[in-house]
Amino acid sequence: MRDPRYDILFEPMKIGPVTAKNRFYQVPHCNGGGYRDPSAAAAMRGSKAEGGWGVIFTEQCEMHHTSEITPFIELRLWEDKDIPMLRKMSDTMKSNGALAGIQLAYSGVNGPNLYSKEVPLAVSAQPIRTFTNDPVQARALDKQDIKDLRRWFVNAAVRSKDAGFDLICLYGAHGFGIFQHFLSRATNHRTDEYGGSLENRSRFVNEVISDIKDAVGDTMGITLRVSLDETIGDLGFSNAEVREFVEMNKNLPDLWDLAQGTWEDCSGPSRFKEEAAQEQLVKGIHELTDRPIVGVGRFTSPDVMAKMVRTGTLDFIGCARPSIADPFLPKKVEEGRIEDIRECIGCNICITGDMTMSISRCTQNPTFMEEWRKGWHPERMNTKGDSSNVLVVGSGPAGLEAARALSERGYDVAMAEAGTVIGGRVTRERTLPGLSAWGRVVDYREYQISQKPNVETYFDSELDAESILEFGFENVCIATGAKWRRDGVSRQHVVPFPTDAAMPLFTPDDLMDGASPSGHVVIYDDDHYYMGGVMAELLVQKGCKVTLVTPAAYVSEWTLNTLEQHEIHRRLVEMGVTIELNRGVTAIGKDCVETNCTFTDQRRPIECDGVLLVSAKLENNSVYNDLKARQADWADAGIKSVKLIGDAQAPGPIAWATYAGHRYARELDGEDIGDALPFRREITELAVD
Repeated sequence: MRDPRYDILFEPMKIGPVTAKNRFYQVPHCNGGGYRDPSAAAAMRGSKAEGGWGVIFTEQCEMHHTSEITPFIELRLWEDKDIPMLRKMSDTMKSNGALAGIQLAYSGVNGPNLYSKEVPLAVSAQPIRTFTNDPVQARALDKQDIKDLRRWFVNAAVRSKDAGFDLICLYGAHGFGIFQHFLSRATNHRTDEYGGSLENRSRFVNEVISDIKDAVGDTMGITLRVSLDETIGDLGFSNAEVREFVEMNKNLPDLWDLAQGTWEDCSGPSRFKEEAAQEQLVKGIHELTDRPIVGVGRFTSPDVMAKMVRTGTLDFIGCARPSIADPFLPKKVEEGRIEDIRECIGCNICITGDMTMSISRCTQNPTFMEEWRKGWHPERMNTKGDSSNVLVVGSGPAGLEAARALSERGYDVAMAEAGTVIGGRVTRERTLPGLSAWGRVVDYREYQISQKPNVETYFDSELDAESILEFGFENVCIATGAKWRRDGVSRQHVVPFPTDAAMPLFTPDDLMDGASPSGHVVIYDDDHYYMGGVMAELLVQKGCKVTLVTPAAYVSEWTLNTLEQHEIHRRLVEMGVTIELNRGVTAIGKDCVETNCTFTDQRRPIECDGVLLVSAKLENNSVYNDLKARQADWADAGIKSVKLIGDAQAPGPIAWATYAGHRYARELDGEDIGDALPFRREITELAVD
């Protein structure tokens, strides 16, 4: 069943007083649910337990009300009444033999306390550092505060034990944890015994771990998550100092959890970070300690995982995003089903759930965070309904996922593709700079469909309503995608603006079809996700001079939520792209683009040889509209249902399309629920007056 090369990944490993059944370690990761959706988060962690992970952690859990990061939604362990919620989570995590871990966080200089209204406490007095630049400062912890903080950690540890957890992770990485704030000279300006030398800056974490071990260390393993390198210059906690810290405190925790720098550094998308990108930063640290080490690196290849352990670089393979894309990754390796792994594409859509305070999504795994809400299992579909067959029109991400999931349910599926290759927008976009890993969305589904005898794919099959009515399929799923608009309509403009026909005009579709603009090209980006920046890279590679104009305050503004905006801006500047922020486009002339300031409307022309519009999209929904117009003919044609899904219904990110395809497959032949809510939610209990 299992390839012997991977046997090493399934060896048990001790973490203090407890033992993990294997080396697959789901490190703490957020999910947009937190204290608001605890049952959804618990069921999500439970699916990983079923999928074979040896260690499963919660997300960041705020352990005291004097440090919270509202509006971001994490877990809370402020008082005993939080224990039942967390016990439900630990129960699901341990349901298949995994160790259940909780990450205790005190955010210090990162906690604005907008909900609790407490004055923030930090290692040193500084302005609060958050994603939202809150106009709040923290006061420095005095000696009594430090004693209180030590006690609060012990209280949280005891509550964690009562909640059924086996492991505690003390958060001191990504700039978010009080332990990193003590260790780093960027945040520790103290002149007492807690500041100055590395030995002094290490004092607090030594005290807390000693306190916790005295309280629960006989039954719980204590792990410490620290940054491998803050990458912020001379004041930062550098990789060299991390190594000195580990050597000085080699047996301090029961396990070292090592993660690079900022969250952006640690969880960079595949566009900027390769698999195992942190290997050089962690290499050799094991020689400084006798304790096991876990590290991360968006590991998707079992060969790379086994190499990390075999070379003594890591003892545990830490995964967050890969465990989201495929909760059953360990089980598939164990059962010799490597080809069935849904590999993470590194798009970071999962992270946007946390950043936008909403339920997370995954491009590869549409069931993520829907395990409890909708009852969706990541590996099992519901049973087939009354009808027998489905025609899926279009083979983009929505159509592919619909066909794959429908075949799992037992339907006979015909997938009609107008072109000669499947994949739709993914097949086109995977050829763009930095997006090759996104092709896994197609690769996984193409392979799965190839194994199904009940799916037939037809190429060069651009269907119209008449032919669809003639085929006699019981159900018709229209997933015909969308195309980029050519008139600039998006957010700044709700109607087309004046355009001189003499100016060469392009859309991303044109460039993906092979068009090659020349000279100075102005990109007008009113989309604000990745495409504007990617198109700028592509044009520079083609030899063009590029100016990117956007009404937003940032290049590719929405990528702040995918932790890549800073890298996009830096790369474009390094490539020589001129960036015009807070400026829109009001007209396109024969030899220039007229731009305007979004605040003052002050106008300024930019001379150019071509314009690339990255604005809104138009749905390819004509065949659906034609079918709807002939609804009276459906019964005679044997058609029970016609459904429009994905970009053809409403354009969005690829994750929205795979979700739409999966939802269609799940709900086909389902009962009509009328106006009822299509998912479960939890209601906050009213306090007793």
